[in-house]
Parts: sequence; structure tokens; C-alpha cells
Amino acid sequence: MDISSLLGISLPLVQAPMAGVQGSALAIAVSGAGGLGSLPCAMLTAEAIRAEVEAIRAASARPFNLNFFCHRPAPPDAQREQAWRLLLARYYEELGIDPAAIASAPVRAPFSPALAALVEELRPPVVSFHFGLPAPELMARVKRSGAKVLSSATTVEEALYLQAGGVDAVIAQGLEAGGHRGMFLGEDMSTQLGTFALLRRVVAAVDVPVIAAGGIADAQGVAAALALGAAGVQVGSTYLLCPEAGTSTVHRAWLKSPAAGHTAVTNLFSGRPARAIVNRLVAELGPINAAVPPFPHAGAALAPLRAAAEAHGAGDFSPLWCGQNPLGCRELPAATLTRALFEAGA
Repeated sequence: MDISSLLGISLPLVQAPMAGVQGSALAIAVSGAGGLGSLPCAMLTAEAIRAEVEAIRAASARPFNLNFFCHRPAPPDAQREQAWRLLLARYYEELGIDPAAIASAPVRAPFSPALAALVEELRPPVVSFHFGLPAPELMARVKRSGAKVLSSATTVEEALYLQAGGVDAVIAQGLEAGGHRGMFLGEDMSTQLGTFALLRRVVAAVDVPVIAAGGIADAQGVAAALALGAAGVQVGSTYLLCPEAGTSTVHRAWLKSPAAGHTAVTNLFSGRPARAIVNRLVAELGPINAAVPPFPHAGAALAPLRAAAEAHGAGDFSPLWCGQNPLGCRELPAATLTRALFEAGA
């Protein structure tokens, strides 16, 4: 059985929520084509979430997904923050930035009682989580709201944890996936498997439906995932060039260049492992650097560098999120691209 009946959709596809590069427009287009459109909420205020949900419901009565982070914010670490800014000092000098004038960056907020109350108010058909699950009492409130619950696992152990926590389906996030790794039971990157290897193991281990994510970018990839036991697929990077995506001009240029073929899992942009195109910052500082402050505090020091570089059309300091398989990333309407993922020969 695929996830279509579980989630009330006609195509067994979840559009990956991609904070910073999309809003309601992409979710509306994917839901309208029969998949499950998703809205990333971790960087939005309650007022912004309400406005986006209002826009989604005004456009369509079809199901949609609200996505939240479940990390435990690390306290600020002044020593690592100082080390991080010292490491970036040559870039500040090059771009004429005064490090003393750098303001705090927006912080990705974890799921909270206030957000649980918002879910109870808005009653979205589906809620998904990244970095585990919220506290049991918050999870119970989400379930009582009537929402189906999804969450990402990067290991079999995480999948079993999610099943025990009451999810309706597990998203098996392979190492190929762009953006943040959903890992939450450990930090050892050697535990991270490719999508199809992980999918087979998770399908054998859990009783709930499993959604394959990572490197799935065309109809052949979708068919392969379903043949290997997936109840559906989650697709993200493939949508980044769609007109409904909020992908920046700089990011779009990199996605259309040969550089998109070289990605790395890096902690430089947020403090947690995430897959992005290798740009100047990643190449010069190395993908994983011990000086980077813990999630979500790393971004503040980079924000003025990113802004200065992007003002000149450069992505040297930008988080150019992308999975390992950018071949399906095309400048097509999101609805067209969604349907093409289920058409033989597309």
C-alpha cells in the first residue's frame, strides 16, 4: 500500500520542505498536481505560518504538510563563536565588513507548546518533523488535532524510535539528500547510508509505511524506490528551479552549472551536517570544521559575508543546498514536474 490513501493524495509523493527557498506557492503547486505540498515552518513566526496556511487553503482544498524542527537548541558558546569569527576574519577584511557590527541572525525555532497550540488552531492534514519528535505531550496534542505525522530517520535505530513515538509513516532520508541531515540519535556520519540501502533496511524493520528520500529526481528513481518497498517518495532538490520556488538568483545559477555535481555534507552554514554545493567557503575551510558554533548559532557570522557576496552575484558564502542528483532539476512549473515523476519515459 502506498501513502496516497493515508495522506489523502493521488500521487505517493511528498514535496520536501525546504526552509529559505520556498513558501506556500510551491506547496500549492505540488498539492494541486496530486502530491503533498509542504511548508517549512522552522524559520517562520506564528503570524507568518497563519498567513501561509491561509494562502494554501484559499488556493486549494487538497492536503498539505506543515514541517517543524525538533532539535534541542544548544546554548551559545562564546569560545567557539570567537574561534569561528577569527576563522572568517580574512573574509571580513576582504569584503570590508566590521565583525563588531554583526547582528544576530534569525534562529530556527524548535517545536514548542506555542506551536502545538498553532497546530491545534490550524488543524493541518499532515505535520512532519525533522531531527526526531517533540516531547510526548506535544506529540499527543498534534495527533489529537487529527494530523497524520511523518518524521525523518537516517538509520534503522531512528526509524524504530519514530515508530515507537507514534508516527504514521517514516521518511528514510538517504545520504544523497540535500539540506540538513535528519539525524538525531547520534552524530557519527559513518552511520549514514545511501537511500536505497537505508530504504531496504528500514522497510524490513518497521511496520509503518516508509517514504524514500534522497537522490530521487526522475520517474525512473521513483519507480526504483517503489519497487524496493517504499510506500512513497520525498523529493526536494528537483523543485529548486521551478518558478514557484523562492530559490535566489545566485543559487539558481549554481544549480544550472557543472558545480552542482559536486556537493558535500557540511556544518559550516548552520552548525549541523547538511548537504550543499561545494563553494569557496566549503573548499577553503573544509566541509566539517570544529570551530563552527553549534546549531543554530553558526549563521550569524556568515550572514554579512553572504549578503556582500550575493550583492555582486557570487555564492561564495551562501548555503547552496542541493542533493547528489541534480539532473532532474529543471525550470518547469512544479505541477508539470510533479506529474512527470510518475510518467514512464519522462
